[in-house]
Formats: sequence, structure tokens, C-alpha cells
Amino acid sequence: MKTSALIARYDGRVPCYTSYPTAPHFSAAVSAGRYAEWLGTLPDDAPTSLYLHVPFCDRLCLYCACNTSVVRQEKPKRAYAAMLEQEIRRVASAVGRRAEVGHIHWGGGTPTTLPADCLTNIMSLIRREFLVRDDAEVAIEIDPTALPPDRLAALGAMGINRVSLGVQDFDPAVQAAIGRHQSYETTAACAQSLRTMGIDALNLDLIYGLPHQTEASVARTVQQALGLNAGRIAVFGYAHVPWMKRHQALIPEAALPGPEDRYAQRQEIEHVLKTQGGYRPVGLDHYARPTDALAQAAESGHLRRNFQGYTTDVAPVLIGFGASAIGSLPQGYVQNATASVDYTRALQSGGLATARGVALTADDRLRRDLIERIMCDMQVDISAMARLHAADDVPLLTAAEGLARFCDDGLVRRDGARIEVTEAGRPFVRNVAALFDAYLPQQDATPRHAQAV
Repeated sequence: MKTSALIARYDGRVPCYTSYPTAPHFSAAVSAGRYAEWLGTLPDDAPTSLYLHVPFCDRLCLYCACNTSVVRQEKPKRAYAAMLEQEIRRVASAVGRRAEVGHIHWGGGTPTTLPADCLTNIMSLIRREFLVRDDAEVAIEIDPTALPPDRLAALGAMGINRVSLGVQDFDPAVQAAIGRHQSYETTAACAQSLRTMGIDALNLDLIYGLPHQTEASVARTVQQALGLNAGRIAVFGYAHVPWMKRHQALIPEAALPGPEDRYAQRQEIEHVLKTQGGYRPVGLDHYARPTDALAQAAESGHLRRNFQGYTTDVAPVLIGFGASAIGSLPQGYVQNATASVDYTRALQSGGLATARGVALTADDRLRRDLIERIMCDMQVDISAMARLHAADDVPLLTAAEGLARFCDDGLVRRDGARIEVTEAGRPFVRNVAALFDAYLPQQDATPRHAQAV
């Protein structure tokens, strides 16, 4: 089938499956009190990871769909940092012990918009309240245009050993359209400064589907990005959701590439990364050098997927701190109040900041694991997965009948209960996973998800 026909057939709006059930199905049925109960019953030996969300930036990038806002004054930033410290203490108290932590991720927004002493104080508190392993990965997301010397120095004091640099695109016309001016030279200087400090583990974020992008322009951006010598590169399709993020309405829609052009850009980026950079595809949208732990996890079948995307983190407990932060526990998912004012109000009332979540059923756990293996390994044995969960495989095999058209189009190979997404099918893996989503058919007509391609 021609590429245009494939795109027309499969380019609907489906979840990214960084969780299952997905966030639109969270509700207020999971309260702060219930979250505290869940924390208090975590097994003593449960490995734990932490996520901290900072919802502030120094500038508003028009493409951004993250929970963030432009805040330049120092006072509200310090007030927010104080709330983070309060939440950390309360959660640690609810856990009732110094849980062992192997991964910490600072996201946003732009975490380094917090004052340097706030960043170091929060990390010091985490190390007091949690048992952070000596070999823990401590990662942070950075805007290369907004890293003053004191924040750079703070990264060393925080024990940061992995940094994710936002790039998106180096083309000046694209940058003007999305409100993000960032030269290659500035980005390269930031990367060099980090390496001088001993932070060698670098991730890059690139985006296709932005205004004025072409196959040639994204190839140029990737070729420049290769000069930064990052171990991992994430390549996301721009999600145009102005009904959710009103500032995206400022992006000139007439300049957005259509579905076929988006697909061609994605394929061109992958071609350059593989042939000129030596990167290996990891899951749907990540690429890693063969020696990187992410590529090795994918090769060995130990790759995982969570709210930060693809990861080597296998901990069954992820605790989220900050406005809108999501946590994942064996019992289910929890999310804090999204707005900073609501987050602060909840903490000032004396409790936790939980606003909603979902308790997992046995069927949720089975489908979550099945979908994760499809998204990570591009293959799964449905019946074997059902046996692991002591469940009946008939409902899942019935859902798998929907794969017939994928098989006909060369996107999936099926041998009984075993399914495998082909290389041609990799860009459409979310569509494959969606067949096993029991909640998707119940969803209303309101658009909630990004384009599949």
C-alpha cells in the first residue's frame, strides 16, 4: 500500500501510552487520603523513583503542551520551591521510611528557572528523606538559552549526571514561528559546559511537524545535532492541540505540514540518525547509540515506558512532586493538582496535593503490561502475557482480530498469539497498542490525543 494510503488509514488520534489507563481516565475517586494509604503500604524493599515538576519558564514556546507558564519574578519561584519541600516531607512521612531511590528526574517547564539555592536545598532534602543510591541517575531538563552560571554550578552540587537539552529545530524560520530562538552555537556551548563539569550523559529533544519544516530542513537540523554527540535523541511529532493549549493558536496553521509531509520528515530524521549518526531506534520515537544503556535495554527486552517516555528505570514506584506531577504505584496512578495555586492551596490545608488518579484492576494491569511490551519491544505473546497474570487470553485474542488490516498492510506479523510490529509498522505502533485499550471505545468524541503519525 502507498504511504499516502497508509497515513490516511491510520493517522487518527490515539494515546501515547505513557500510562494505562491513560490520564483522561483519571478521576477524583482517588483522593489525597487514598494516596497516603497507598504510600503507607508500599513494600519495604520496593525500588522507588522520583519526579519533580517545575511549571515555570523564562519564555513561552508556542509549540509547548507542557504544564508551564512564564514567571520571571523570583518571589513566586521561591514560594513554589518551599511547597515542593513541604510535599517531599509529607510524602516521605506517609511512606514511613527512607525508601531507596535509583532514579530522579527534574522536568517542567524549565527546572533551572528556580533559584540555584532552591535547587540545591531541594536535592539535599531528598537525600535526607530518601536513601538515594550512589549510582542513582539524577536527570534534569534544560533550556540551553537559560542556564546562568549559578544554575550551572548548582547542577554539580545537586549531583546531576544526565541532562536533557531541548533543541526542537535549528532552522531560523521554524524557530521564529514557534517563538524559540536558539542557535546551534548556544546549544553547543551549553553542552560543552556540562561536559567540562563531568556531565557526559546528554539527551536531545527534536520535533517534526512544526511550521515551515521540510524534509531538507529537518535533515539539516539532525546533521547539526549530531555534532553535539548526545547518547540519546528523542524525536517527537508536534501535537497541535490549541483547544487544550490556547497559545498554540498563535502558530500559523497554514504553515503546518500535512500528514504525508510529517511522515516524510520523521522518516528522514530516522534515516540521518541511523546512517550518519549510528543511532539505533528505541521504541517509537527514541534513538540511542549502541553503547548507551537505553539501546542495551531495548536489545535485552528490559526497556520500560513511563511519563518521561522510554527509560531504563524498572522501579515499580514512581513518586511525583509538584503541580500536575503524576505518580505510579502498584495500586494505581495519582496526579497532583495541575494549577500551581491549587497545588499550593492543597498543601497549605495540611494534606497532600493529590487531585485525581485511578486504582488499577487486574484487567488494567494485564493490558498495561501488554501495551508496554508492544510499545517497547514491538512484539508480544498475548497468551504468555495472559498466563503471567493468571488471566483468560480470549478477550485479548478477540481484540487482536483487529490486526488483520495491519497484517495485510505489512505493518504487523502475526503467528497465533504472537504479534510483531514490522519496521514499516513502527511509526504506527500506537495504533496497534490502541486495539488492546479497553477504555478507548468508551471515550467521548472530544479530541484528547495527538496525531498518531
